[in-house]
Amino acid sequence: MIAAKIELVQPLIGFDATFFMVMATFIVLILILRKFFWGKLRAFMQTREQKIIDGFDNAAETNRIASARLEEYNAMIADIKSERRDMLSEAKRQADENSKEIIERAEEKARDIARRAGEQIETEKERALTEMREQIGLLAVYAAEKIIEKQLDPAGQQAIVDNVLKEAESRAWKI
Repeated sequence: MIAAKIELVQPLIGFDATFFMVMATFIVLILILRKFFWGKLRAFMQTREQKIIDGFDNAAETNRIASARLEEYNAMIADIKSERRDMLSEAKRQADENSKEIIERAEEKARDIARRAGEQIETEKERALTEMREQIGLLAVYAAEKIIEKQLDPAGQQAIVDNVLKEAESRAWKI
């Protein structure tokens, strides 16, 4: 049994002719690859590396441009907001001025209407007083006519009316 165990254990790396042949083949393969493909592989890798570097540079430049544009847009937005605030305050000021002007015109029209109404009332009052005096005078003449049972001529009637009106104005009929 011990002999069977000894046969099972073999060295992991053996230095026989196969090893040297594999190493020689590997070195020859490396030399061939270096001679024919290493330059192309290196040029490809350098080109790829340069493209990656350029991509990073372009990305950095694009980010810088985007940041600059973002700052410009933010400044423009701030200007627009400021302009909007100014426009709103100007519109409010203008609306306040317009409302004050409208109120002043309305008050002036109201005063004018009240003044004209007062004048019209005075005119109507004077006309009513005149009519009332004439009616009173006519009634007085009619009453006097009935009392003395005779008719007076129109000139005499007017003289009596005027007389009655003067007496009425000098007494308690003043309004």
